[in-house]
Amino acid sequence: MDRKPVLISLYSGAGGLDYGFEEAGFRTGVAVEMDHDCCDTLRANRTFPVIEKSIFDVPTGDMLAAARTKRGKLDLVIGGPPCQPFSKSGYWARGDTKRLEDPRAGTLGAYMRVVEEALPRAFVLENVEGLAYTEKNEGLTLVLDMIEQINRRQKVHYIPSFRVLCAADFGVPQLRYRLFLIASREGQPFSFPSPTHASKNETAQQTSLLALPPYRTAWDALGDLRVDPSEELEMRGKWARLLPSIPEGENYLWHTDRGGGMPLFGWRRRFWSFLLKLAKDRPSWTIQAQPGPGTGPFHWANRRLSMRELCRLQTFPDDVHIQGNDRAIQRQVGNAVPSLLAEILGRAVRTQLLGDARSREPLHLMPPIRTPVPPPEPVRPVPQEYRSLRGVHHAHPGTGKGHRAVAWAEEAQ
Repeated sequence: MDRKPVLISLYSGAGGLDYGFEEAGFRTGVAVEMDHDCCDTLRANRTFPVIEKSIFDVPTGDMLAAARTKRGKLDLVIGGPPCQPFSKSGYWARGDTKRLEDPRAGTLGAYMRVVEEALPRAFVLENVEGLAYTEKNEGLTLVLDMIEQINRRQKVHYIPSFRVLCAADFGVPQLRYRLFLIASREGQPFSFPSPTHASKNETAQQTSLLALPPYRTAWDALGDLRVDPSEELEMRGKWARLLPSIPEGENYLWHTDRGGGMPLFGWRRRFWSFLLKLAKDRPSWTIQAQPGPGTGPFHWANRRLSMRELCRLQTFPDDVHIQGNDRAIQRQVGNAVPSLLAEILGRAVRTQLLGDARSREPLHLMPPIRTPVPPPEPVRPVPQEYRSLRGVHHAHPGTGKGHRAVAWAEEAQ
């Protein structure tokens, strides 16, 4: 393939998918994104056209014209429709969500509208793993039904393959699970790449012949970075002074009757990311898009993560600089797809579906291994102002049975 295959990017956000497919040899013909901060980021870092509008307000013909291609000639459509109706956070808070009743779920149909009107050679749809939860997969079922309808109306043969992937399994220094659905117009089957990395425990259990390299770690991603003095990274809020009393790799559960600290909270009474701290020798947990002041993961130095650190954990190229204030930066990076995972999938799409025999050159966005890993930071005593919380705290009664879930259920009756 002499030319770079061209893609249209929908719901582009800060460009996590785009940067990865770019490293895999694609050219972004146009990005469609309605968030102003995201559009500023895309324009500041890349030269491809950006349409700053809702996808509902952009005719597919305008996208094709901006990408300098035509219906049926486009190589690829990529994108991750907004995922809030299917996110794990909704299940934790309510025990369930409105899902397809949520108007934001209509973005799935808008994505498939572009697929039908552009008829690309292939498409990649990304979403949260909750889209495919057992017995709660009506969103995925809707997409599969729409694909069948497109095939029937347009006389094409999109055969979807989908899988939930853990980004850490492919070298991303972050435990992040996302659903990917990939289909070829001509019906070629797509085989997802096999994991290239494993946790230390899994690696130790395998034979030496089959052992995979261990997960890339937060230290691999961040070990060479220094804090920019212009960034205000001090933790804020009522729990800020408690964070230094939690060891690396732990969260508020450290301070429960089942942890190793002081019993200040009930078991699982808070969301997992509350007072969650990175460990140097492990991958990061999922970067949050809209964290509260006590929501991690936090740096092992007891502070918030910098813009560059957030980008490293998402394996963005180092030439990418996120635009906007602190909240806008966190939202953009937290909503993104790890670019290394996109690069790996992009190479597989080119090889399997577009007939391009890619060379086995090293992955461009793979973090280096940094050794030795420094020892954990020292843990400080619990400050006096929190010690009044010490006592007996009841554990959470279970999914959908917490105070907020019960209140919402009563309101719905």
